[in-house]
Amino acid sequence: MRILGIDPGFGKLGWAVIDDGFKLAGCGAIVTGPGGDFQERLLAIYREIEAILDRFAPAVLAMERLYFSKNATTAMDVGKCIGVVLLCAAKKGLPCAEYTPLQVKRSVTGCGKATKRQMQIMTGKLYGMKKPPSPDDAADALAVATCHYLASSSAAAAAIGGMGPR
Repeated sequence: MRILGIDPGFGKLGWAVIDDGFKLAGCGAIVTGPGGDFQERLLAIYREIEAILDRFAPAVLAMERLYFSKNATTAMDVGKCIGVVLLCAAKKGLPCAEYTPLQVKRSVTGCGKATKRQMQIMTGKLYGMKKPPSPDDAADALAVATCHYLASSSAAAAAIGGMGPR
C-alpha cells in the first residue's frame, strides 16, 4: 500500500510517500514564502499536492491532526491549508486518516514525548537513510505515513489473528 503522509503547515507543509514495508518513495516540503497573497499561497499548496498525488498515486492519505495553537490566527491558517489538502484527496477519491502528534511519536519511537530530533533520527533509521530526513516538516510527514502503515498493519494482523506491531 502506498501512503502519503502530510505534516500540515501554511509556511511549510511536509510530505512523504512510502510503500509497504519501509520503502521511501519520496519526501519534501512545500514552502510558501512569508507575506504574499494568502489565496495565492493556498493555490500553490493545492497545485503542489495535486502534482504529488498525480506523481505517486497513493492509496491513502495520512495527516497529523492539528490539536492546539497558541496563536489563533496561525491555527486558522493551518486549518485552511488542511482544507486544501482534504479537497485534493477528495477529488481523487482518496481515503484520509488523522493521527495526533502523540500517536505518531508513540508509534515511531515508542515514546509519546519524543523530541523532533529523536523523530528525525528514528525515521531516518527506519528508512535506511544516511542522514535524517530534512527539513523537519518532511521528517514529520514521514513519521505520519509510518504511523499509518504501522496502524494498518496492526489492524490487519489483528483481523486475521496474527501478531502485528504493538
